[in-house]
Amino acid sequence: MTHTVLVTGGTGFLGSYVAEDLVTAGHEVVAYDRSTDDRILSKLGVADEVTVRRGDVSEATDVLRAVRETGATHIIHLAALLTDTARENPRSALRVNVLGTNNVLEAARTLDDQVERVAWASSAAVYATPDNYTGPVDERELVYPDTLYGGTKTYNEHQARVYHEEYGVSQVGLRPTVAYGPYRETGGSAFLANIVEKPALGEPFSVEYGDQVIDWQHARDIAQAFRRAAFTPDAELDQRVYNVRGELATVREAAETVRSILPAADLDVSDEGELPWTQNLDVSAAQADLGYRVEYDLRTGFRSYIDTLREAHGLEPV
Repeated sequence: MTHTVLVTGGTGFLGSYVAEDLVTAGHEVVAYDRSTDDRILSKLGVADEVTVRRGDVSEATDVLRAVRETGATHIIHLAALLTDTARENPRSALRVNVLGTNNVLEAARTLDDQVERVAWASSAAVYATPDNYTGPVDERELVYPDTLYGGTKTYNEHQARVYHEEYGVSQVGLRPTVAYGPYRETGGSAFLANIVEKPALGEPFSVEYGDQVIDWQHARDIAQAFRRAAFTPDAELDQRVYNVRGELATVREAAETVRSILPAADLDVSDEGELPWTQNLDVSAAQADLGYRVEYDLRTGFRSYIDTLREAHGLEPV
């Protein structure tokens, strides 16, 4: 069955991949964003099949009007200020991340005869630093963010729960880590992209954190997780917030994977530095309830990424 899905932040990096996934699944997609630049949607080949609507999630009336006028039956809410931008603009982060999420939930409550589900982006940033955990971290573990961004996501989990329990809004939050894939232009994890992008174009790159484990999660895997969160029936859900994860590998193992695809890759890896992110997430609940399965392992994801970059620069695929 075809549904109309409003994707907030829908012209951004992850939003464009979510739109691509939804179009492929046969749904009508409205990308709701302050930016109407459909460049990433075009590169993914779906710009002609996605309606782009300019809007601001921090404006309650605008959100309500957009949901009503598009006839959206499902909302995937991704719009947010990310970690570094939130740190630099704390009041804007609260307005966009917290009030914006409230506006989406309130639109769903007000239009409860129209909107069937809100799937929205929480984040692994709600967790404390890695030294607070032993083994895989499930959704019941300590939530104690050390960034304002993580704090906004933690609050959103509370307000989403209240909207579900008090007002009957059907909602599912996801806690992804960091997405990788072609066309990412913002975020605080550029070194992850450069491990792939620099060698793909024949450029040298040096990276720290060699012995530290990263969750390498392709944007298309996160996109399919959001589609599943938007459409899995309520009766099949045992909880309302889920971890989602890709493939765990150290930075050195990732570099070795790149070298296996590009033997001439000039990558220098050191063990200096320490990453503050909790990456080892237990995804058994998402697998059981949402049917989530990783489709892009490290080699598959990296090869696809490399070939996309090389094609864009007029180079032969590997």
